[in-house]
Amino acid sequence: MSVFLIIVGYLVGSIPFAFLLTRQFGSSDLRYVGSGNVGATNVLRATNRLTAIIVIGLDVGKSCAVVLLAKSTGVSDAVVASVVTAVVVGHVFPVWLKFRGGKGVATACGGFLVLVPQATVLAVTTFSAMVFLTRYVSLGSIAASIVLAFTVYQTGESYPVVVSAIGIAGLVIYRHRSNIVRMRKGSERTIGQRI
Repeated sequence: MSVFLIIVGYLVGSIPFAFLLTRQFGSSDLRYVGSGNVGATNVLRATNRLTAIIVIGLDVGKSCAVVLLAKSTGVSDAVVASVVTAVVVGHVFPVWLKFRGGKGVATACGGFLVLVPQATVLAVTTFSAMVFLTRYVSLGSIAASIVLAFTVYQTGESYPVVVSAIGIAGLVIYRHRSNIVRMRKGSERTIGQRI
C-alpha cells in the first residue's frame, strides 16, 4: 500500500495542468514561452489571470487530494510525508513532459495544507507579503518554502514531516536558481509582467 500511494502521488503530481490549460486555450507550448517554466506564474505571463488562478487551484488541489487519500488509509507519518514529497517531485519532474515541469510551490502548499495547516498559512502569508513588497513571485516562493520548513521544525512536527519540508524547500530553492541569478542582475520579471 505504501509504495502504491507514493507512485500514485508521483503520477498525480506529474499531471501538468499549466501545460494542458494553456494548450487548451490556444496558447503556445509553455515550455518555450517566457521563462519556460510549466507553472502558474508563466501561465499568467503567457495567457491571463483567470487561467493562472485555475492552474494554482488545480496544482494545490491535486496535492491535497492525494495526501488526504494517503491519510485516510491510516498509513504512518513517514508514508504520508513521502507521498507529499512524491507529489511535489512529480510536479517538478513530470514523466509526461520528459521530466521538465514547474517549481513545486503551489503543489507543496496543497500537501502541507493538509499536514500542517498553521505552518502552511504562515508560509502563504509570507509569500503574499514578499510578493506585495517586492513584486517578485520567485522571492516570495523561496521565502515561503524556508518559513514553512523552519516552522515545521520549530513546532515539533514528526521527523518525516520535518525532513519532507526541508527537502522540498531545498528543491524549491534549487528550481529558482536562475531566478536568483536574474534578481541579482536586476533582470527578473515582476508579477504580471507580460512576455
